[in-house]
Amino acid sequence: MIYLDHAASTPVRREVLEAMWPYLTGEFGNPSSVHTVGESALFALDQARAAIAAHLGVRPAELIFTSGGTESDNLAVKGIVLASQRGRHIITSAIEHEAILESIDYLVRFHGATATILPVNEQGLVSPDDLAAALREDTALVTIQHANNEIGVVQDIAALAAVAGSIPFHTDAVQSAGWLPLNDLGADAITIAGHKLGTPKGVGLLYVRGGLPLEPLLHGGGQERGRRSGTENVAGAVGLSVGLTLAHTSPGPLRDLLIDGVLAAVPGAFLTGSRSARLPNHASFCFPGTSGEAVLLELERHGIVCSSGSACAAGSDEPSHVLLALGIDAAVAQTAVRFTLDGTTTSDDVSFVIERVADAVATVGGLSTR
Repeated sequence: MIYLDHAASTPVRREVLEAMWPYLTGEFGNPSSVHTVGESALFALDQARAAIAAHLGVRPAELIFTSGGTESDNLAVKGIVLASQRGRHIITSAIEHEAILESIDYLVRFHGATATILPVNEQGLVSPDDLAAALREDTALVTIQHANNEIGVVQDIAALAAVAGSIPFHTDAVQSAGWLPLNDLGADAITIAGHKLGTPKGVGLLYVRGGLPLEPLLHGGGQERGRRSGTENVAGAVGLSVGLTLAHTSPGPLRDLLIDGVLAAVPGAFLTGSRSARLPNHASFCFPGTSGEAVLLELERHGIVCSSGSACAAGSDEPSHVLLALGIDAAVAQTAVRFTLDGTTTSDDVSFVIERVADAVATVGGLSTR
């Protein structure tokens, strides 16, 4: 099997499992307990927090462990806006993850918030000028994704955060963590998810700049400095600290080989999103005249596992809102296929994938014209 869906989830890394194992077995204590078993768990939690903080260039007290990217996004958007004294106006982009868009929709429906949705150009990029024009006195939050999960486009977060100035700025860095530096983004809040970094599913992180007010979503025992109650996932935190600090081996040249090969081998195919402002492991295409799902299934018959879009919109058969925002026709948007590599992908893998993609598109396209 050639697995090219790392944007959806990554295999658990051996180093991560080995680091987690003691806290899944003998070191089982509750870090809030005051006895030695609990103190041992607390020590591991503190060590994990310190390692992640050092990697990100922030203070350990600014990190909140969560259950994953969705919870972190919800906590950032709802928590910052509900605690804001400025107002309840939110600025975001048209290609955000559903965890952001649905959180904003909740605040609009139940808390009187208003939202400005910034457009993107055909490359998937947000204009700093558009952001500057959207800022208001009552703007409580700007939230713009660092790297998009569907098209791999990387925003210039440092430039956008500079435009926002004193207004709190959050970025969802779930896709970029481990691939791109996060310590120079200039964001006040950053979302990370463990299962994109070689950890088991169910652990994530939210960085929130010290002093930024945050209303908690979960109330209870006051863990995580009162910002996220609930007994911490110690093993998950340890695994996340290891996964985040293990640098990915960039498959950038192989990504470019895949892009060039597919575009040359498949008439009418086109890349979605910017060619240059793109994650080093991400290639996404539309194949007009086909069905993305049918191409996906045809590739899986040959042992190639990839994706027809986001794995986070469970059960949806609607055209991708991300591709529609790029100006792609709804019918063409449903022909999208995404390939996301990792450091284990080889040039032989890429050559095989290019051949099979050409065959799959020809097969599916031929069936659709009969």
